[in-house]
Amino acid sequence: MTPADATESTTTNRRQPFPRGFLDTISTGWADRPEIIPPRREAATWAVARRDAVSRAFPGRRVVVPAGSLKQRSNDTDYPFRAHSAFAHLTGWGSDAEPDSVLVLDPTGRAGHEATLYFRERADRTSAEFYSDASIGEFWIGPRPALAGVAAELGLATAHIDSLDRQDGDLVVDEDADLTRFVSELRLIKDEFEIAQMRHAVEVTARGFDDIVADLPRIIAHPRGERLVEGVFHTRARADGNTEGYDTIAASGPHACYLHWTRNDGPVHPGDLILVDAGVEIDTLYTADITRTIPVNGRFSPIQRKIYETVREAADAAFAAARPGVKFRSVHEAAMTVIAQRVAEWGLLPVTAEEALDADAGGQHRRYMVHGTSHHLGLDVHDCAQARREMYYDGILEPGMVFTIEPGLYFQADDLTVPEEYRGIGVRIEDDVLMTADGAVNLSAALPRTADEVEAWVARAR
Repeated sequence: MTPADATESTTTNRRQPFPRGFLDTISTGWADRPEIIPPRREAATWAVARRDAVSRAFPGRRVVVPAGSLKQRSNDTDYPFRAHSAFAHLTGWGSDAEPDSVLVLDPTGRAGHEATLYFRERADRTSAEFYSDASIGEFWIGPRPALAGVAAELGLATAHIDSLDRQDGDLVVDEDADLTRFVSELRLIKDEFEIAQMRHAVEVTARGFDDIVADLPRIIAHPRGERLVEGVFHTRARADGNTEGYDTIAASGPHACYLHWTRNDGPVHPGDLILVDAGVEIDTLYTADITRTIPVNGRFSPIQRKIYETVREAADAAFAAARPGVKFRSVHEAAMTVIAQRVAEWGLLPVTAEEALDADAGGQHRRYMVHGTSHHLGLDVHDCAQARREMYYDGILEPGMVFTIEPGLYFQADDLTVPEEYRGIGVRIEDDVLMTADGAVNLSAALPRTADEVEAWVARAR
């Protein structure tokens, strides 16, 4: 990587002014760059109604929604920028959003608000910013958008960030609890555009899983095969989307018992299972979230198959429970009933399944599945997380909601409460679900789910 001060004259490690000859030449000799006014993007059209909802909820209040800033990774390098989800939702600006942008809804004299998008537009080649600022200068990072182009693309009034007047009493997302809650709950029910984006994110993610299965021989041969799984999926995420929606979990063997194993530095051995939890974030920033547990050698052992099919049975029970008008938590309860019944039948509990399911004195079965079965999904992998409990966990399922169903069973390698043959086996099956008026639709159903289907999937890829 080129150091940020490589073109500057330096003495004793102190930055000095550019020499006159450089200044005379850097600002001249450039071809004209005509302004291109793009058409309105579809995402921006849908964002209008979302801003209207915020306006109605906060009459007479000034609402400020920052996109966020670059975050330092080390010294003079930054993490890739990704706009705040509320900002993307209310503007329609996705993977190409500018750091430090701010959406402001100013109350008008009449009912409602006027929306303005503030950002630092591109600097022409006569400005020092163009060549001297490695964070935003186009000489370093490439073309940046102009105010007029973004205004046309997003259907928003735009202004330079330097003209933003920050005021006392502003409602700011992530600083004001009521606003943060509202914009989170606004995403509980997806509109038609969002549903289409979720379908696309799932489709691309499924291709990434196919890539992994097809590359299993190379993965097995490498001493850090989990890293290859991560890399194969990353290639698909970057080629067909923006990036991953979250750190990929590539957990082989006993690593599958760690719920968020993202170190991904272990080998992938035939005879083990590998649990892959991954999702592609597409350019509009919507992400999928899918998990499949795959026998590395293509065949489940009898005990692996028993555990896997129990998890699938729990997932199927959750699907059956997911209907419009029922509470969101009933999906989890249906899955956990199956888990409790099966681990009790296997002699793993000190109590009966019924006692374990008792809300006050039970929970013994949760040792083997400590996480929830479902979470909302959308711009964030754990979408709508700031919503009130009565709107989320205790909320009612409605058409337009998108969420996961992901039961699992995890038997740690050193867990003495289970027979030795169970130890080191972790299984999770996760699908992305759209609630419709007719019931739950499995958006990720194209990926194999049953043990027989998974074995056939691996066999086809050989």
